[in-house]
Amino acid sequence: MSSAPGHSRLTKTHRVSIAGVAALGAASLALTLLPGTGSAEAEAGTQDMAAVAMVAPEGTGAMQAKVVEQHAAADKRVKDQAAKEKAAAEAKAKADAKAKADAQAKKRAEEKEAASRAAARKPVYANNLDGWIREALDVMKTRGIPGSYDGLHRNIMRESTGNPRAMNGWDVNAQNGTPSIGLLQVIQPTFNAYHVPGTPHDIYNPVSNITAAANYAAAKYGSIDNVNGAY
Repeated sequence: MSSAPGHSRLTKTHRVSIAGVAALGAASLALTLLPGTGSAEAEAGTQDMAAVAMVAPEGTGAMQAKVVEQHAAADKRVKDQAAKEKAAAEAKAKADAKAKADAQAKKRAEEKEAASRAAARKPVYANNLDGWIREALDVMKTRGIPGSYDGLHRNIMRESTGNPRAMNGWDVNAQNGTPSIGLLQVIQPTFNAYHVPGTPHDIYNPVSNITAAANYAAAKYGSIDNVNGAY
């Protein structure tokens, strides 16, 4: 498009110059309106404002770039903080899981050790008359049933000579269908009534037979030690 007669096309330099002049005019007006401003101060202020006006377009671009850079730095800080918090949470979860596993392993080890100590403390009884009497005495002690080794041994030898499978097939009990059985020759109804919990419910079991008979003797005679004949 051609320019109007008498007018020339404005170049980029002209446009910048005009913007600068406009800014300079505004600055000059502002300085003029300030009370007490001398001519030398006004002139210096005008020169400063002109310089600012000339570099304003370039300064604005730099400021925008700075803002973009600051936003990028802020985003990076947020991401870095999120990554740090995630890593800390994962490390804590891992530490908690390890602590839990260690606690469970420690508990299992303690239980195993306690069981081992209990097994070590448990007496081992011989599988003979002496062992049966000693085991029966320990059971009787925990149940509060009176009796001594001598009292048990004496009555056992009289009743069965130490044979846990002994059975009386001729006395009145046998005739009534309930023969006397075992080390202390107990009939089944008496065994059932005086069976000591914690021992097998088996009349032929030596320890069960002894403890049931001692329990019955304690109820009837005060103690197996007081029994010196058939009971």
